[in-house]
Amino acid sequence: MKITKTQSNTIPIESTAVRYLVAMDSFKGSLSSIEAANAVKEGILRANPEAIINVCPLADGGEGTVEALIYGLNGSFQSVKVSDPLGKVIDCKYGIIHSFSSDNGNDGCDSELCAVIEAAGACGLYLVPDDKRNPLYTTTYGLGEVILDALAKGCRKFIIGIGGSSTNDGGIGMLEALGAHFLDKDGNEISRGAKGLENLHSIDVSGMNKELCQCSFMIACDVDNPLCGEKGCSQIFARQKGADDDSIENMDRWMERYADLTNDTLKEKNEFIDKNYPGTGAAGGLGFAFKYYLGGELKPGIDIVIKETGMLENIKNADVIITGEGCLDAQTSMGKAPVGLARAVKACDPTKKVVALAGKLGEGAEECKVHGIDECYGITDYIYYDDFAEYMDKENAYSNLSKLAENIFKS
Repeated sequence: MKITKTQSNTIPIESTAVRYLVAMDSFKGSLSSIEAANAVKEGILRANPEAIINVCPLADGGEGTVEALIYGLNGSFQSVKVSDPLGKVIDCKYGIIHSFSSDNGNDGCDSELCAVIEAAGACGLYLVPDDKRNPLYTTTYGLGEVILDALAKGCRKFIIGIGGSSTNDGGIGMLEALGAHFLDKDGNEISRGAKGLENLHSIDVSGMNKELCQCSFMIACDVDNPLCGEKGCSQIFARQKGADDDSIENMDRWMERYADLTNDTLKEKNEFIDKNYPGTGAAGGLGFAFKYYLGGELKPGIDIVIKETGMLENIKNADVIITGEGCLDAQTSMGKAPVGLARAVKACDPTKKVVALAGKLGEGAEECKVHGIDECYGITDYIYYDDFAEYMDKENAYSNLSKLAENIFKS
């Protein structure tokens, strides 16, 4: 292993008393948002002991969203036993905050309790062993169970991050847990997972929990893909969840029919069911289920985190903003946290420098510079292991990220 850095790649610093804002997304499988930010902070302080550093958690609707909002808003963590994507009982963590600054409130509800939930906590890809990953059989049912637990605790407002799922079931598992019925031609419940959509014949929402009508849902999406088609959830994301080419084509076709049946079922409640609406394809169609069955508002997850945690004030007070994630690539430009933060920074002050640190720079990383990131650096460009698993080791990831920051920010 070795680290190399040239002076030409060093960020120019005019004063030792530089004010930094460090807001890192999680390095999935290695570091949480806060851990990654602290690693960067330590590296900067070794390079410049007089630096003024403010650390803020960051998330875009995927892993780390609960931590970012609960940490930023002084909420409390909760735990509930739910079904994981394959039906095994697990403990799922979510949060409750006691105030909610968004204007998306529900005037008919007196509760000030807001639940902050990550779909990935109940149906995340990380919960499924590599050899069992297949969205034909993974379900969002556990997410519905988390919502029910929050309802029982008095929550009527919800912020739900839906990134990082292992599923492609259109949210039918979640809706089933909330009381909906998805039936085959014989009137029997279809199986859970995307495979069940193959036999979907009718939908009955009459048994859904009545308290849901008192609730507002703000859905933090990390992508803006539609439900179906060449940019839909099946075509774009199902392969990384374990699907093969044949099942991807089938799932896309089944999603089309699911959308049509939803239109038939909810036509009195909604004027038009738009399967091409941005974000409906997020988390294997969870965005679609939230928007049309629960009246959810789909918003970029990073925008929600920035607004609710008051990060704009931190941006104004910083000279240099440092962000990043495990892999910076073309998908980062599709609404993920680093680019979302960079856009907010440039909207605040185009002259502020935004630097992204990543585990690796993947294909399309240069596109991020079009969206406000000034410089991009990856650990794998400077630190070398024969075995990629060593990069993912938690201690190595923390140490390497810290060393990368130290080398880049030497004054």
